[in-house]
Amino acid sequence: MYDHLTLISGRGHPALAQEISEHLGLPLGAVEVADFPDGEISVQLDHNIRGRDVFLVQPTGPPSNDNLMELLILIDACRRASAARITAVIPYFGYARQDRKDAGRVPITAKLVANLIVKAGADRVLTMDLHAAQIQGFFDVPVDHLYAAPILDEYFQSLGLPSEEIVVLSPDEGSIKRSLSHVRELGGSLAIVDKRRSSATETTQANLIGGPLAGRTVMIFDDMISTGGSIVGAVEVAQEHGAREIYVSATHAVLCGPAPTRLREAGIKQCVFTNSLPLAGEKQLPDMTVVSVAPLLGEAIRRIHRNESVSGLFG
Repeated sequence: MYDHLTLISGRGHPALAQEISEHLGLPLGAVEVADFPDGEISVQLDHNIRGRDVFLVQPTGPPSNDNLMELLILIDACRRASAARITAVIPYFGYARQDRKDAGRVPITAKLVANLIVKAGADRVLTMDLHAAQIQGFFDVPVDHLYAAPILDEYFQSLGLPSEEIVVLSPDEGSIKRSLSHVRELGGSLAIVDKRRSSATETTQANLIGGPLAGRTVMIFDDMISTGGSIVGAVEVAQEHGAREIYVSATHAVLCGPAPTRLREAGIKQCVFTNSLPLAGEKQLPDMTVVSVAPLLGEAIRRIHRNESVSGLFG
């Protein structure tokens, strides 16, 4: 089945790449990635990939610049080694926040990074839960966009929580569609936090739309948690309105700056994340559950390699 498939990992998340490798029953390709004394990245492929279908696993999370540059160099190395097709497997796509000009004299970094990846030589992109779905259109190559929601819903269903006691709380207006999809699977009702952004790092939570939350189990879903300001603000709104217990869930646990401390001190019953990004060191939380996206990514890789439908993974 995998005679012409090669799976390669950068240093962005080798543990996830190893899980994908084990799911496929395919060893990771041999590659040496190191740093020159001045910080430049050195890549050496240690096996022949001529004519092969290559999948490069490299999320572009923190340190974002290093991981992005490493991805570009790996793609270039594979292109120059005559790979038949190169698929960039980017579980977390960084630089996605600036996906439009919402002020004067600002860049559209999501488009810039898409251009860099395509120009480096990627023939296809496999990613998960983009910050905005329209970013798929920034690439001039096919994009397979996966969703972690079914995996997260399956975990919450395993807890056996009564659906009539669940309220899915959208942390802002932009997350309503995502929250509604979870309501359809988990049951319960929908409520929305009216969020106002005061700066690039600070937000304020003004009003609650919907409810009631008193005595209910509140679940808050987001695509990613960066500094934790929005999520913790939504948690505080839920607490002010009498929520009995609060669960927080996100696909991408970036958890930079004050986020780990904020989440530890927020009075959350449980944080549920995927392993699209490494979660080690200070990012470990006392009440944290991590669900693996390796089977989902592995199955998508298998289907792409065999020219089968990827959308079939979601019914």
